[in-house]
Amino acid sequence: MDRSQVKAAWERVADAYASTRRADGEDAALVGELCADLPADATVLDVGCGDGRRTLANVTGATAIGMDVARRQVELARRNVPDAHVLQGDMLSIPLADDSVDAVTAYHAVFHVDRDRHGEVYDEFARVLRPGGRVLMTVGSSSYEQVRSNWLQSGESMYFSTPGMRGTRDLLAAAGFEVVWERRVDDPLGSTVPFVLAELTD
Repeated sequence: MDRSQVKAAWERVADAYASTRRADGEDAALVGELCADLPADATVLDVGCGDGRRTLANVTGATAIGMDVARRQVELARRNVPDAHVLQGDMLSIPLADDSVDAVTAYHAVFHVDRDRHGEVYDEFARVLRPGGRVLMTVGSSSYEQVRSNWLQSGESMYFSTPGMRGTRDLLAAAGFEVVWERRVDDPLGSTVPFVLAELTD
């Protein structure tokens, strides 16, 4: 799907999406676990930060940068997490310098890019990460591509696309990452979600 369509959909659904999010839960706790292993004065980039309460607000002991493709999401994140640096941008072309962050979080974010372009996303993660940097993200268990209508009872449609766990592993490896662990973790919506932590080795 064209990225401008995805962006437009997120602008329309931002407030409905924010109303379903909470800042606690097993999946949110993974952010603290990630931050605990980072060096002093680390920087964490939260890709697809949404309204900020889900992942960005849980970054501790590090400089937090939030990024979202939708202007409305950026507005909400700046209001909810005023200490973070929040910017508008696309994960296919992250507006940050090479080797500028120590970790990337991407919760329920890469799904909204065509699976044929996920490799480009992971190349961008590798570009902005410093050597040894880590990525913590949700992944799809199996390969699928779909548009969900009336998503979250918002009246809006949302695009999802993933090559599945095996495909994601292969794409991460091609971008220079090594998977540290894979887990299935409960989220506040009552779903059990697959997560991957990967480290940049190249």
